[in-house]
Amino acid sequence: MTDPTPDLWRRVDTYLTDTLVGHEPGLERAVADQNDAGLPAIEVAPVNGKLLHLIARISGARRVLEVGTLGGYSTIWLARGVPDDGRVVTIEAEPHIADLARANLDRAGVGAKVEIRRGRGADVLPTLVDEEPFDLVFIDADKESNTIYLDWAARLGRPGTVVVVDNTVRGGEVANPATENPQIIGVQRGLEMLGRDPRFEATALQTLDAKGYDGIAIALVV
Repeated sequence: MTDPTPDLWRRVDTYLTDTLVGHEPGLERAVADQNDAGLPAIEVAPVNGKLLHLIARISGARRVLEVGTLGGYSTIWLARGVPDDGRVVTIEAEPHIADLARANLDRAGVGAKVEIRRGRGADVLPTLVDEEPFDLVFIDADKESNTIYLDWAARLGRPGTVVVVDNTVRGGEVANPATENPQIIGVQRGLEMLGRDPRFEATALQTLDAKGYDGIAIALVV
């Protein structure tokens, strides 16, 4: 078996994207506008965006919560995965980024399905407590707060809610017990919480794609 190299896994990612995901102007324009605005290129890879879309459809999600909007790329995928009467609530801390995401969502034709809540996740999440439970939660924000976001995912969900956490391997550093990087420590604490908290059943997968070596955790609220 051939060991993966960056060149090999990027060629495979391009093949998988071309074969299974394709190229769609609304999505690609969202990434281009994000790049033009000088935002970090930390949106999910196309194959992972399609995965989020399929998870939304497979789970029958009508209400989706996303923590971390950025330019709205993953938000578009999620919104296209919920029915016409579905809703995606996405949280973005930076007002100018929220404005960019709103333009991208509207241009992609999913704006009516998406509500952008502006503010820090830890501040916005408690305001959702009286709303209808969420069926799917996607966490892709500051890693230092992963345990806070996971706690709220369980509280704002219901038995059967699916929770997806992005960036859980961080180039392999997640397995470094001596790390002093607060983002890595945040990821570790989040995974440890998923492993011990009786509200969750979870696993995690390593990924190699256009964004490099990373991973996702997938959990079920029980």
